[in-house]
Amino acid sequence: MAVPEQDKQPDNEVAGPEREVGELVGKLTAPGELEPAERRRLLGRLARALSEGAKKARATGAGRGRWLADVFLNIAPRIPIRDLHTLSEHHHGLTGEQLADDLVRTAQKATMTVGAIGGALAAAEFAAPPLLLSAPAQLVAETIVVAAIEVKLLAELHEVYGVRVEGSGTQRAVAFTAAWARQRGIDPLTPTSVSLALGAATKTALRNRLLRTLGRHLTTLGPFLTGAIAGGALNRIATKKLGEAVRNDLRVKLPRGAETPQVDPPRRDALDP
Repeated sequence: MAVPEQDKQPDNEVAGPEREVGELVGKLTAPGELEPAERRRLLGRLARALSEGAKKARATGAGRGRWLADVFLNIAPRIPIRDLHTLSEHHHGLTGEQLADDLVRTAQKATMTVGAIGGALAAAEFAAPPLLLSAPAQLVAETIVVAAIEVKLLAELHEVYGVRVEGSGTQRAVAFTAAWARQRGIDPLTPTSVSLALGAATKTALRNRLLRTLGRHLTTLGPFLTGAIAGGALNRIATKKLGEAVRNDLRVKLPRGAETPQVDPPRRDALDP
């Protein structure tokens, strides 16, 4: 079958890897448990897809930080965010602070698992010097997935505390990503918080946050099992710290006299446009 003419254009060469990155991150951050072997397989595929994108970025002169930020902004709308009703259903009927506690624990477990797998992969590369050049792609994949899990946590904590973020799916995705870069909750009383989310300062903050996360994962480049232990522990601590900071912000932003919201009737409200 002939290849459509538009698929032959140079501008479409990265469409495949970018689309695959989004799909893989969506699978790795979807609700529910993944078997370790499946998670490892998906992380391996993600590393290969990111490696292809990195090669094209280097060819165009894009720096690693800018490329990482662009990749994450492209996949942010694909991160599956649940509304309050669905969250309660998925967490055994919990509501309020108990639901927030469970969300943070689940996110900690998820980033710890990714860190342990990524750290183990990096340790294996460390033990085999000829393959060391492939390790950064694996750590970049880990960085992207951990960031996505934490953005998902941040967005769903806003659901739990009843702090509504208006806008289209993409606008909300960018707003939550910007909040993750600052490690803070979104102020619903600031109407420009969503519209200004793609400003230069936000892009710089996102780039710096992703590079800081990547730098943390570089510490997992150790022999034997030290990478797995370090990767899991560092991710767990960082995710817990984020959860605490965002929850403190959102409690303050609740209307005076309001209690933590209970479950509302089901509604269609996700990040997907």
